[in-house]
Amino acid sequence: MTRVVSLYFPTWPTDRLRRAMGQSAPSAETPIVMLGRQGNRRLVLAADAAARAAGLRIGMPASKAQVLVSNLQSFDLDAAGDADALERMALWSLRYAPIVAADPPDGLIIDTTGADHLHGGEDTMIEGLVSRMATSGIEARAAVADTWGAAHACARFLGRPTFVAPVGQAPAIMRGLPIGALRLPHDIVEGLLTLGFERAGEVEAAPRASLTLRFGPELGRRLDQAVGRRSEPFEPARSPELIEVRRAFGEPIGAAETIARYTVKLVATLCEALEAKGLGARRLDLLFHRVDNRIEAIRVGTAVPVRDVKRLTRLLTDRIETVDPGFGIELMALTATLAEPFGAKQIISSLVEEPKPDITDLIDVLANRIGEQRLYRFAPVESDVPERSVRRIAPNAPDDGTSWPGDWPRPPRLLTHPEPIETMALLPDHPPVWFSWRGIRHRVARADGPERVFGEWWQRDAELIAVRDYFQVEAESGERFWIYRAGDGEDPGTGSHKWFLHGVFA
Repeated sequence: MTRVVSLYFPTWPTDRLRRAMGQSAPSAETPIVMLGRQGNRRLVLAADAAARAAGLRIGMPASKAQVLVSNLQSFDLDAAGDADALERMALWSLRYAPIVAADPPDGLIIDTTGADHLHGGEDTMIEGLVSRMATSGIEARAAVADTWGAAHACARFLGRPTFVAPVGQAPAIMRGLPIGALRLPHDIVEGLLTLGFERAGEVEAAPRASLTLRFGPELGRRLDQAVGRRSEPFEPARSPELIEVRRAFGEPIGAAETIARYTVKLVATLCEALEAKGLGARRLDLLFHRVDNRIEAIRVGTAVPVRDVKRLTRLLTDRIETVDPGFGIELMALTATLAEPFGAKQIISSLVEEPKPDITDLIDVLANRIGEQRLYRFAPVESDVPERSVRRIAPNAPDDGTSWPGDWPRPPRLLTHPEPIETMALLPDHPPVWFSWRGIRHRVARADGPERVFGEWWQRDAELIAVRDYFQVEAESGERFWIYRAGDGEDPGTGSHKWFLHGVFA
């Protein structure tokens, strides 16, 4: 099932203007409008949030807008510059999916079929997109649906920052939206409103022949595209600077073995081009142009720059089963959408030195199967508080030299949150005689401790005198646990004196 993201910029031209002006841009409270000509009339073609709050609307005469708002800042609309900026944003968005295109005049369209899992799922992906845009000073809304038309309509007419339409629900959602959501020319929308139509569902229920006779085939085509009865392909954005190789076929292909064979040839050709420029691939997009004008895509990434033909081929062919060839594939295009300098690396410096194991190949396989967001390793942090002493980093991130304290061993399994336990213990420095955790009572056979851990007073005032006393205890069954008492056992200000289990030893 195809899934499409529509990214909509409600105040796009004015946001781009503010970014271009930088420090000299008007403040956020100053209303800004972009003006342009439609025939002999000079109209407001774009307005920022402050201008809209002041009562200005798109299509309003420029003279009226300037009378209504005394401190209004007006600029001429640069349609060509806005289009170029959208194309650049589309190229930037290639990091999210291999098929991205500008959706003029105020949006992007992203085919995320099979790529959303690499970014933590659809909800996480579009929330991240909107947040990244907001950080850059661009207001954005994002919607995910089964079709371009439905995603476009939801992003613009639902008024939500993010929206994910359930699979198969595009027709039901479209029926409840205004007819303006169908991406129809202004004259057709005005004609439908004159006839009494308000919702897309009303247009769908009306006889198609009479509407086509009056408004032409555009109305039916847009309606069919929105609900998924007709496909709507779009050409992915590509920069001339990207390294790309293509293979066209006189007869369409469809067998997995044939696709794999030509994948090997494309990878070999691409690696030669990368070698000529001294680059290695970090992300590859393999696009399959079908005879029905639909595009299927495979995306793979690598932890380090790579131009090993066998390694890249294996990553791509592992995903061939996800490709639907339809009635046949007439063109295959392989693009290195992310490439970095490929430097020489010395493996060993002496005859007796052992080479360091290279696990980047394994990292690549796992990352492309489960997603980069879910693949990580733990690294130490300089903190005595156990739950703050670890952080997640990329699997191939270099070590910074930080290590955990070696005086006291730490359990390999540290609970995300310490869990309360029932105990019987002598105070203040004795370990428990027994404790009960998750409904099971453990009698303590041996114990070592206490190890006192002080609170980090510079983090918050409540930890100024807070302490914990940790014990390593071994139950009669042989299991070993890491438990602690909150407080020093005497002063109530140092902690609650309750006991917790924080980790389990192997």
